[in-house]
Amino acid sequence: MLNSPPNVVIVMADDLGWGDPGCYNAQSRIPTPNIDRLAGEGMRLTDCHSPSAVCTPTRYALLTGRYAWRSSLKRWVLGGYSELLPEPDRPTIASVLDAAGYRTAVVGKWHLGLSRAASGTDVIDFDQALRPGPLELGFDECFIIPASLDMPPYCYVLNDRPLIDPTDQIDGSKHRRQGGEGFWRAGAAAPDFDFSDVLPTLQSQAVAFIESAAAADEPFLLYLPLSSPHTPWVPSDDFDGITGIAHYGDFVAQTDAVLGGVLDALDRSAESSNTIVVFTSDNGSHWPIADVSTHGHRANGPWRGQKADIYEGGHRVPCIIRWPGHIPAGASSDALTCLTDLFRSCADACGVHIPAGGAPDSVSQLQVWGAGADLVRQSVIHHSGDGLFAIREGTWKLIEGRGSGGFTRPANPPSEEGPPGQLYDLASDPGETQNVWSEHPAVVARLVARLDSIRGDDAFPRAQSHSKSQSKDPS
Repeated sequence: MLNSPPNVVIVMADDLGWGDPGCYNAQSRIPTPNIDRLAGEGMRLTDCHSPSAVCTPTRYALLTGRYAWRSSLKRWVLGGYSELLPEPDRPTIASVLDAAGYRTAVVGKWHLGLSRAASGTDVIDFDQALRPGPLELGFDECFIIPASLDMPPYCYVLNDRPLIDPTDQIDGSKHRRQGGEGFWRAGAAAPDFDFSDVLPTLQSQAVAFIESAAAADEPFLLYLPLSSPHTPWVPSDDFDGITGIAHYGDFVAQTDAVLGGVLDALDRSAESSNTIVVFTSDNGSHWPIADVSTHGHRANGPWRGQKADIYEGGHRVPCIIRWPGHIPAGASSDALTCLTDLFRSCADACGVHIPAGGAPDSVSQLQVWGAGADLVRQSVIHHSGDGLFAIREGTWKLIEGRGSGGFTRPANPPSEEGPPGQLYDLASDPGETQNVWSEHPAVVARLVARLDSIRGDDAFPRAQSHSKSQSKDPS
């Protein structure tokens, strides 16, 4: 298609750490040739952050360009039986591109809720359409698993119906760390559901969509939120044991291979030169210090903490963007960015209008992508699994509490211990080891005021739940 707008492909891994890809961490012990290839052909962002340190809120924010703590979900994540979180009348990256004539699809882990017949119960009436859902948010086509791969119901949903109803019940499994087959919860499953077959299935569905849209000469958006390397760590036979970094490393390697399959499909379809490809992760890796010591692999790179934490390891994520002819090959940028920015950046790149009030927390990064500008976003809000806030501005990072707010202990230390919050200068202390809150009262006052100004009343009450299926996601 001559002079056509660019296609957009967003591949988002689940719990992939900043230090897993070799292009981010030269000491990574996991082969990631396809992620590294993409970095060599595009731009690697080194100071990019997920809008939350856990998955559901990041998915909400990426699609809507709006921080999820402004929604009804104030902490942790949804469950497999939760109702739809994004408001159907809110603009999404899918709805604005769909309105502009794009063919839009979501393939992968959804985890944003689906309609239920019996609200507040773990019962889905599969005789009724699972709506509202992705189709109400601007996606023309949908092939998903409802939530994380360790959450029932275990089935595929095609558009608004299960491909096969989850009529069986399966037992739960312990984590690989405890000698299990890979952590998953007990619950309903389709009779033929195979955990280790999910990634290959998602890859084949994504490739089929690319080939179909290319053959029809239609501009397209593919949102591909993968289910890996989140638990259960279930690499297929071709990847089992290839890294020596537990099953996690093998699952990361297979995740990389899925990206490779997508890139190959774009090449075969002659769409690579006119496609914006984004590869990123929804939060940091769930890789505690014990795993670093055991395996000699720093999944979160040099950063403190892990998934769910307010520290950098919880939300600083790999993000690579390739757009031939617009983004220099092999480039990198240390500009402060957030995954909320993908909405406005892609809309601008595609020449698509965002309705008034849409994408309120999204900042276009086209200047960064093209010319390597280093000051587009002035600040970004971080949010931990348990609802702890932080604000980053320049090299300063202020955390509104004493602990991690996530999986790393202490999550919420007693109030009488130390200053009421944490302040770090990431220029001199990127590892967040020296809390200088008491030494810089003017900086604290300025950042607290800025944080309050940005969030307004949207963040409270912090402990509010979205539904009875909300989960702390202990995997």
